Amino acid sequence: MSFDVIPYGKQDIQPEDVDAVVSTLKSNYLTQGPQIAEFENAFSKYVSSKYAIAVANGTAALHLCALSLGVNESSKVITSPITFAASANCIRYCGGEVEFVDIDPKSCLLDINKVRELLESHPAGTYSGIIPIDFSGRAVDLEAFRKLADEHNLWIIEDACHAPGGYFLDSSGTKQNCGNGQYADLAIFSFHPVKHIAAGEGGMITTNNEDLYYRLLKLRTHGITKDSKDFQNDKSTVLGQNTDENEWPEWYMEMQELGYNYRLTDIQAALGKSQLKRAESGLKRRQDIAKEYFKAFENAKFVISQSGSLEGHAYHLYVVEVEDRLGLYKFLREKNIYAQIHYFPTHLMPYYKQFGWKEGDLPNAEQYYRGCLSLPMFPTLTEDELDFIINAVFEYYG
Repeated sequence: MSFDVIPYGKQDIQPEDVDAVVSTLKSNYLTQGPQIAEFENAFSKYVSSKYAIAVANGTAALHLCALSLGVNESSKVITSPITFAASANCIRYCGGEVEFVDIDPKSCLLDINKVRELLESHPAGTYSGIIPIDFSGRAVDLEAFRKLADEHNLWIIEDACHAPGGYFLDSSGTKQNCGNGQYADLAIFSFHPVKHIAAGEGGMITTNNEDLYYRLLKLRTHGITKDSKDFQNDKSTVLGQNTDENEWPEWYMEMQELGYNYRLTDIQAALGKSQLKRAESGLKRRQDIAKEYFKAFENAKFVISQSGSLEGHAYHLYVVEVEDRLGLYKFLREKNIYAQIHYFPTHLMPYYKQFGWKEGDLPNAEQYYRGCLSLPMFPTLTEDELDFIINAVFEYYG
């Protein structure tokens, strides 16, 4: 049996998605129209947050979060090295310093005990915030991180790009959805094609904080507001000193701070909203695939660890740590199975090495990288393709 290329991730575009985009193309709005608010409202309901702000992509979401929380040259922020670079870069965009902390080797998530050790070994006020990552779709215990953050007066940005639909159980056994705003000040998501919800590009910020919500709305559009109750200029400056007008003119808007053009288009919002309707079925299929992987490799001697079949895991990725990772990677590609590596540790990227980070600083992350491999994981993966992948892995190890 042979197949065309099987990628590690893949979008699922159905006729209803095409219809949603075409309908928007035929409408009066291609951007800043009604699809944006409809997508935001639907997404906030999906993750159970009070507010949602649609933006151009996940990186823009991170940048706006950092800006809204006041990150600047005096800020030091803690995050994981096992993540896409944007999780750290958003702090650098604002001039802040990134402090990488090692991962827990069992969960591959930011190690809260090592974060606690770092905070307790430095004077109060040294650090501003924490960006934990729901890596691969496995939810961070944000209740525990919130308690630690409150002890040290820190904010939390949850990078939930891998985890729409994921959750963890809090100390009372209650499900806490990734991005619901219960414990994190802000959370961010991505709608890149390989993610759960594909909009071509796109991102979402969720929060329960009203003040942050309104600040983010302004920051995503050049720092401009059209809300007259927030205007700072005198009416006479706008209309002339001799005017007797009582109302602000409809055309007037104020730029009150330096913001960005990080808006999402109605075209993307329409696609995202359509995709969101299938989010639960897509998540269920990902979890079913994960169960098959876990069952197949549970007792394999060449497997060091694997993502496993875990409650609340959203399975953006299915990661196995294996012996001879490079050899397996090459063998799978020969069979048109395009597994991927997630991630090369961010602290060892040349950009961050210039700040003094070096090999050996974060041994758990570096050890994880040497064995990690993301196997194909997407809802339209067929049973035949899944069997082919599993058999190919066993074939390599003989």
